[in-house]
Amino acid sequence: MKSLRALVSGLGQRFVNRSDGSRVDHYLYPPTCLLCGMQADYYSDCCEYCRQDLPLVEAACRRCGLEVAHSVDECGRCQQQPPAFDATWSAFAYRGVIEGLVQRFKFQRDLAAGRVLAEQMARRLSELPIPMPDCLVPVPLHRQRRLWRGFNQAELLCRDLTRCLGGPDWRNLLRRRQATQAQSALSAEQRRGNVRGAFQARSIPPGIRHVALVDDVMTTGATLDECARVLKAAGIERVDVWVAARA
Repeated sequence: MKSLRALVSGLGQRFVNRSDGSRVDHYLYPPTCLLCGMQADYYSDCCEYCRQDLPLVEAACRRCGLEVAHSVDECGRCQQQPPAFDATWSAFAYRGVIEGLVQRFKFQRDLAAGRVLAEQMARRLSELPIPMPDCLVPVPLHRQRRLWRGFNQAELLCRDLTRCLGGPDWRNLLRRRQATQAQSALSAEQRRGNVRGAFQARSIPPGIRHVALVDDVMTTGATLDECARVLKAAGIERVDVWVAARA
């Protein structure tokens, strides 16, 4: 059955694209919403009803993305300990169905959940007044963790964001030179010490001055702060943070 579906899908793309944008395989295999199981929009795995229920961050600190009662340029924590990055743009709040998508993508190796997350992330970010960077930079994984997981979720988000947004390109400008303890098991103070010195900048191509660090979830921001510090030490002038969800 899987090979038949692939064959019909290929034929649909090559020979029977219709003027209304639909394909013959959509009649045989209607797009299904990954969240509710009902029929989804064409070329998406998320229906309009579920899309409208995705948890947004209504007001936040513009520097670190922390959800607050009223949007501010810098929250109290950022005023006391300014992070190395300049702004944070989070597509969603880390709760409800977004938390479920992230967990499926990151820990259950559900790449379809990752594509939905990137699609909705791109849709949401395109609605915000975001300055376009010269390139996207995925937060790197150490080779040991990447081998265990099979992929780097930040790289896959970058790939899909570039496709959905029509650019900018993404580049691996950072490498993780130290294997560190999982951040989720540590306190905020321990997280900062855990990633100190864990990253190294690669050679920065000419003309790249403004980058956006991309990751799935931002909690305390310790990892992203360290990545931004390293990038700025290597000559990057502005570092923004793009995350699918802010905890």
